[in-house]
Formats: sequence, structure tokens, C-alpha cells
Amino acid sequence: MILVVGSAGTVGSSVVQSLGTLDVKVTALRSKIGRKELPANATAVEGDVHDVDFMRRILARSSTVFLLHPVTNDELTRSLVTLALVRDAGIQRVVYLSMQSSDTFTDVPHAAAKFAAERMIEDRRIPTTILRPHFFFQNDVSLREPLLEKGIYPMPLGSVGVTMVDARDVGEVAAIELARRERSAQPLPTEIVEVVGPDTFTGDSMSKLWSEVLGRPVRYAGDDLAAFENDARAHLTAEMALDMTLMFRRFAEQGYLDQRNAAAELARRLGHPLRTYRAFAEERRAEWVAGARGAAAVQSPAHA
Repeated sequence: MILVVGSAGTVGSSVVQSLGTLDVKVTALRSKIGRKELPANATAVEGDVHDVDFMRRILARSSTVFLLHPVTNDELTRSLVTLALVRDAGIQRVVYLSMQSSDTFTDVPHAAAKFAAERMIEDRRIPTTILRPHFFFQNDVSLREPLLEKGIYPMPLGSVGVTMVDARDVGEVAAIELARRERSAQPLPTEIVEVVGPDTFTGDSMSKLWSEVLGRPVRYAGDDLAAFENDARAHLTAEMALDMTLMFRRFAEQGYLDQRNAAAELARRLGHPLRTYRAFAEERRAEWVAGARGAAAVQSPAHA
């Protein structure tokens, strides 16, 4: 049985849906069982990764594990404790969601936490596919207001370049790796897979793309990281806002680039072309326009 830890979020839910096309049994671990439909081969289980006794019980029934821990102040503890429980359960089939540059972004707390988990995987010889995705398209889902109402692209991508990837491609390659390890008669060697999209953007090129997609001018908000951190505090803790700002600082200094032609390798693994950011942006535009029309219809119902 494949256990998906972190199954309710953007990437985790994509992993579960992608596993639905494969002949495997899946348990989707969630803090709360909501109304999201699951594939026929998946069962939702409510539980807390902080509950050590619960995790021991569910891991005892699992043969392969997908580990995704959200960016939180306690991510390091969550990751190392869960990996210790995986090791103690004798599980030798794991897919772990890390991030690109986890080994070099040493001053970015969530990157350092992920690299510590990678080091534990190596040190304790836990056979694992370590996925290192680039910046997710879906990080821009929340940009409706600045894009549509202010005509601004606010993410400080900088001028070196940031390669981005669709979370659905991340979920799909994770599912492929989970099924491959689950079906293998013997544990497979640990490997690192860079998960990247086909396009690289700067702040200026991204604002140009959104101008084209929306059919209206969109300007880049610029590289003022102090302003970004201040704005981020509206929906993040001060610590998390700084964590994100430190990541963007590294983007500005050295970029976040596909340096090993990893996009071509990922497309080969998936068996289809990678999703593009332009297609993602067009999907968002259609959703936002439909949502605006629906809101207008509610506010101004037709008279009989």
C-alpha cells in the first residue's frame, strides 16, 4: 500500500489523482477529511503527523511512502521524525519532495530543512526518489487582485531567471516513481530527480506574458525585497515572510535555473510535453473571468 503524507495540498492532491490511473492501492493521509473526491483506488485517513503512535500504526500497514511536509516553522522536526518512523518501520520505498537548490540555499530555512532530510535519507540508507522541483506555477494562483485590479506582477523574480514548473507535472512524476518503487521486487537505489518546467522567466518577461494573456498592461513590481517582505506579513508570520524573502534574494543573486537539461529528462519520464506557464495563465484568466461573471449575476439577478 502506498501512503501519501500531505495529500490534501496542491502537490499532494495531484499525487493522489495521478496514482488513480495506476494499479496500486493508496491511503491519503489528511489532517481533516474534506469533500475532495478521491480515485477509486484511494482511501482517505484522518490523522496528524505529530501523533507518533498514530504514525507508527499507519506506517506498519504501508509498503511505500510519499513524504511532503509544508513550509512551516517546524518543518525540520516533522521531516526528521517522520523519516525516523519510516526507517523504524522497515520501509525501503520512499519518494520525498524536496526543492531545487536545497543543498546550496543554506540561508533559506525551508531549503535547509529539506536538505537536512536529504542528508538523513543518505546517512540512514533509506532507498528514496528525492524530487527537487523548481518554483511552482501554482504559487501565482493568488495573484488575481494585483494582476487584474492593479496591473502588477508582484513576485520578485529578479533579472537572472527563474525556471518554473506546474504542480501537476510534479504530482505525476511523483506517482510514477511511487508506483515504480512499489512494484519493484527489491528496493531501488536512491536517486535525485530535478523537476522543472520548459520556460524560464524574469520579472520583466513574466509581466510581458501576463500583459499578453490579459490583454491589458501589466508591469513588474520590481525587486524591492524589503517591500515584498512587508507585504508578505499580511498573510504570513514575520519568520515565514523573512524565509520567503531570503529565497527570492537567492533568486535575484543567482537565479533558479535548469542547468542540466532536466526539462527534457522530465518530459521523457512523463511521456508527454511539460505544461507551460502560458497555458496555466490562460486557465487562471478563464477562471477569474467566469468568477467575475458569476459574482455579477448574484449581485444583479434577472427580474421576472
